[in-house]
Amino acid sequence: MLRKLYPKLYLGSIFELDLEALKKEGIKGLIFDIDNTLVPYDVAEPTKEIIELFNTLRNETFKICLMSNNVEDRVMRFNQNLKVFAIHKSGKPRIKSFKRALELMDLSKEEVAIVGDQIFTDVYGGNRMGVKTILVQPVSDKDEWMTKIKRGLEQRVIKLYEKHGK
Repeated sequence: MLRKLYPKLYLGSIFELDLEALKKEGIKGLIFDIDNTLVPYDVAEPTKEIIELFNTLRNETFKICLMSNNVEDRVMRFNQNLKVFAIHKSGKPRIKSFKRALELMDLSKEEVAIVGDQIFTDVYGGNRMGVKTILVQPVSDKDEWMTKIKRGLEQRVIKLYEKHGK
């Protein structure tokens, strides 16, 4: 059971993604969480660096889908300048939205990775679906109250992952 909480890869940030290594693994699509993966949860729009990263990903022929448990207004506003596939109120870690993301990108689970900052939503859901899971450190210490509660447990899982799971 604990292995379902371990990411396949743990990075400091989205900017550490090794695009060539992902391509060699057959990854053609990336699902990104928004809040605290790309920007703090209270930042409404992508930064210039994120827009540039997404342009680079497109130039490298990656398909991209945003997947957030947040509301439609939040996700659609964030996506205005990115213009990628987007799923709001995704219900992660349930796999229904993961299946939807695969359909939107027209890719198989073996061709997709999820990039997120939370173990109990992004990593657990991605592992249940069978996609590559990439955990990144949160971009901010600010979290919604519910997420703050889970961070302590996540730190324990990360310590176990670093000790046994890599």
